[in-house]
Amino acid sequence: MDLQLTEEQVMIRDAARAFAQNEIAKVAAHYDESGEFPYETVKKMGQLGFMGIEVPEAYGGAGLDTIAYVLAMEEIDKVDAAHGTIMSVNNSLFCYPILKYGTETQKQNYVTAVATGEKIGAYSLTEPMSGSDAATMRSRAYRQGDHYVINGAKSWVTNGPAADFVLLFTMTDPERGHRGITAFIIETDQPGFHRGRTEDKLGVRASATCEIHYDNYRCPVENRLGEEGEGFKIAMTVLDSGRIGIAAQALGIAGAAYEASLKYAREREAFGQAIGQFQGIQWKLADMKCRLDASRLLIYQAALAKEAAKTSGARFTTEAAMAKLFASETAMFCAHQALQIHAGMGYSKEMPIERYFRDAKITEIYEGTSEIQRMVIARNELGLR
Repeated sequence: MDLQLTEEQVMIRDAARAFAQNEIAKVAAHYDESGEFPYETVKKMGQLGFMGIEVPEAYGGAGLDTIAYVLAMEEIDKVDAAHGTIMSVNNSLFCYPILKYGTETQKQNYVTAVATGEKIGAYSLTEPMSGSDAATMRSRAYRQGDHYVINGAKSWVTNGPAADFVLLFTMTDPERGHRGITAFIIETDQPGFHRGRTEDKLGVRASATCEIHYDNYRCPVENRLGEEGEGFKIAMTVLDSGRIGIAAQALGIAGAAYEASLKYAREREAFGQAIGQFQGIQWKLADMKCRLDASRLLIYQAALAKEAAKTSGARFTTEAAMAKLFASETAMFCAHQALQIHAGMGYSKEMPIERYFRDAKITEIYEGTSEIQRMVIARNELGLR
């Protein structure tokens, strides 16, 4: 594994770090408290190329690789995971599948606008009664001439309240189970599209999330992504990519918690000495550091596997699941240890430690829970399908 960063990778990492510290840091607490969508900073992120890092320049992106993407994600999420979630959805869950499976017209119409930050994209697979078991979804689309008529409800749509476009997965042939799922690119300003209430979430609060209802929504056939029945395959392939982004997000949260703890351990005194002199604190810091570096290596391994897949066509499912599983649990571990190290100050909103703790939890849930990641890894190792 070659871990020597290129000049371009270093540049995007440093640019993301500077933007996060200079622009996002000063507004992160406000947006966390209010739950508002941070339109202004998101638009700036698009202008700097962060919303389409792996998107070719021809479609408004930065034209970089997956390593560059995870480096930038880590830096943004060190400062605010909500901004990182918005960035992840647009890069991994919206632009990536259209680039991989879309027509030239779809790329021009939808990827360019999202990669440049002019528009916001969203990904919609989950339903009120259908989470990890996607084949049980109840939403339906049936073809009527040159349109599909879509009805049903979707839940937990990240970016949903702000989205201009939604990548929707719905049933076109329920009798075929998961093989009857089809993907569509939805324009949210059309009749029949209705947003439900914005969820009042524990963490990543500024990455607005809502339920969406379709009431005889008419989607043009040319907005179908891939062929009928290919939706499940597309969704799972996209999640492989998305899990690498979430792993990088988790690493950012964990890194922020660790760095804050290291600083506090040097400065805070108890019983006549800095608390970093106590073995109990040292062990916490040592465990955090080990898990951070292990997570980073797993993420880089997954990113390199994704890069190799661009030419080989091979899947990188196991590598992505391993990175997401370990990094997300590392985020929770580090956030927990950071709170213990900071004690009462960590529990107060005066410091961002409690936000790291709240934000970390979702990384173990979305884009496949830790339980699902373990199933994916084990089934792949056992050769089960």
